[in-house]
Amino acid sequence: MKFFKGTRFLAFCAAVVLGILSVSCGGHDFTPKPKGYVRFDLPAKSYILYDTVALPFSFERAEGSVAEIKKNERRLKWVDIRYPQYDGVVFLSYIPLNSVADLAGEVDTSYQLLSKHFDFSSGVDEKQYVDIDNHVYATTYQLHGQNVASTFQFWATDSVRHFLRGSLYIDCVPNNDSLAPVLEYIQTDIRHLLETLKWK
Repeated sequence: MKFFKGTRFLAFCAAVVLGILSVSCGGHDFTPKPKGYVRFDLPAKSYILYDTVALPFSFERAEGSVAEIKKNERRLKWVDIRYPQYDGVVFLSYIPLNSVADLAGEVDTSYQLLSKHFDFSSGVDEKQYVDIDNHVYATTYQLHGQNVASTFQFWATDSVRHFLRGSLYIDCVPNNDSLAPVLEYIQTDIRHLLETLKWK
């Protein structure tokens, strides 16, 4: 008799479990969800002039960014344009030129620094920028690839006295697919910097 009661109890439990499973799972098709990325609410573009006696050039930077002169040693001047809300920074290095050889050397150094990212890049878009009125001649490099540490670099010069090098970094493990909106946002600001760059 005990065996009979136990069998009925097990059958009852099995029926309850099967009923719950059929109600909770029945009628629903499982569809894999696409990979999601962090959403960024990016503010509308607005720019302000950055002009200081400490630097032999001026430009417009995005409101919300913070410009800091980091060092002023020997012939070099460094400026960081920080984007605190995105942990992003555009590093600017200014080098005065004394000769054509100086210009060639700085262009070569810029390319060497750029080439360090080639192993992680799936391609590079190179573009020329020329502003004859303000004597600004620049080359920009946009690097593609999910694991590239610096996705945008440039150099600008008047070809006689001034040379400015810049590179964009985000302070996190590179995942440029998810960071794409922020990267494009800051790259637009860098292009605006070049369009408003004036030597003193």
